[in-house]
Amino acid sequence: MISLAYPFDEKTVRALHAGDGVSISGPLHTGRDKFHKWFADGKPLGIDLRDGALYHCGPVVVREGGVWRVVAAGPTTSIREEPYEAALIRECGVRLVIGKGGMGEATRAALAECGAVYIQAVGGAAAIYAATVRSVEGVDFLDEFGAAEACWHFTVEDFRGVVAMDSHGASLF
Repeated sequence: MISLAYPFDEKTVRALHAGDGVSISGPLHTGRDKFHKWFADGKPLGIDLRDGALYHCGPVVVREGGVWRVVAAGPTTSIREEPYEAALIRECGVRLVIGKGGMGEATRAALAECGAVYIQAVGGAAAIYAATVRSVEGVDFLDEFGAAEACWHFTVEDFRGVVAMDSHGASLF
């Protein structure tokens, strides 16, 4: 298991290979369909994703006593974001893209060009991933997109996955 701590610099990420198990700690931002479309439409994201991690996830988050608590945080299918992901990687400097099911050729090319990786998270492990969330730092687009599609900002510890597409063009798919 390779430990990755934010910021996820290019040298560290380029040292990863398809099949490597990783444990991620630090900020993790969620982004699904509406988030990617918003970006594609040229609208401001309002967050800095450079050297960061983007998680294809529609978490279940509840408000308890004025504090957000993550109940479930399983991955969603990533291929839906294929039309947008390469541009997001190139323009925003994302180093870790996390989801399930894999990505396509355009994303693979952007990963290689920019020194980023796609990490496969385990479907059906939403409660386990929720337990890695140490805090909810905030949320963007809650009113515009709704809770599942909003961009949640988590701090995670020991969030695990497998590098499924690396920066060398190798893939487990």
